[in-house]
Amino acid sequence: MTEPVTAPVTDPSAGAVLAVDAGLTSKALNALFHASWPGHRDTDFEPVFARRLLHVTARRDGRLVGYVNVVGDGGAHAFLLDTTVHPAERRRGLGVALVREAARAARERGAHWLHVDYEPHLTGFYEQCGFRPTAAGLLALNG
Repeated sequence: MTEPVTAPVTDPSAGAVLAVDAGLTSKALNALFHASWPGHRDTDFEPVFARRLLHVTARRDGRLVGYVNVVGDGGAHAFLLDTTVHPAERRRGLGVALVREAARAARERGAHWLHVDYEPHLTGFYEQCGFRPTAAGLLALNG
C-alpha cells in the first residue's frame, strides 16, 4: 500500500487536512457516519478498507470530519462511494475538496473514468466536483 499523501484544503474550510490512505478505523468512520447519516448502524469497515483503491479523509484538530471511498475494477474504471462530511463542516467546500482529491489520486493510480451514483438533490454538488450526468442503470439486489 502506498504511503499517505496529505494535501492542505484550499477552500473556505481551511484548517482541515486532507489525506489519501491515511490510517482509518471502523470506530472513527462509524462516529462520522452516526453524526452524518440518521439510522446508521455500527459496521466493521475492515472488509471495505481491504478492497478499496483509495480513500480520502479530512481531519480537523485530529478529528475525522470527512471521508470518501474509491473502489476500482483493476483497470480503467473507479467508483466514488460514501462521500460524507460532518454536518458541522458542510457547505464550506470540504466535500468538493474531498471528491477532487479522490479524483486526482484515482487518476494517479491509473483510473481513466470515475463513476458516481447519486440522488437528484445532489446533482449540483457533483457538478461542482466536475461530474456530468449520464444515463445509467441500477438493479436493487436486496429487495
